[in-house]
Amino acid sequence: MSGFEDRKKGQEAKFALDAELLFKAEARRNKLLGIWAAELMGLTGDEASAYAAEVVAADFAKPGDSDVFEKVSSDLKAKGVAVDDAAIRSKMDQLAEVAREQVVAEG
Repeated sequence: MSGFEDRKKGQEAKFALDAELLFKAEARRNKLLGIWAAELMGLTGDEASAYAAEVVAADFAKPGDSDVFEKVSSDLKAKGVAVDDAAIRSKMDQLAEVAREQVVAEG
């Protein structure tokens, strides 16, 4: 019975670690996306950092990526930046991979 319990605890620990890494990678992706969008809108320094934080916070509005996408897309349009939806989604995918690599490398 002890072997079963050990295996169960190991699987629970792995699940928790995987969930934590996923959360960190998504938050990192959103921050990187916010920095990218801020640059396109001409924001720099503290303004760019604040905007990136807004993008990270937007992810808590509803499940999935749609809230982050909608925020960035509407903000870019409001500033008159011509970036189509496919380009934003492509950038999100690209930055998701970068963020995963960064989070894994940091341990």
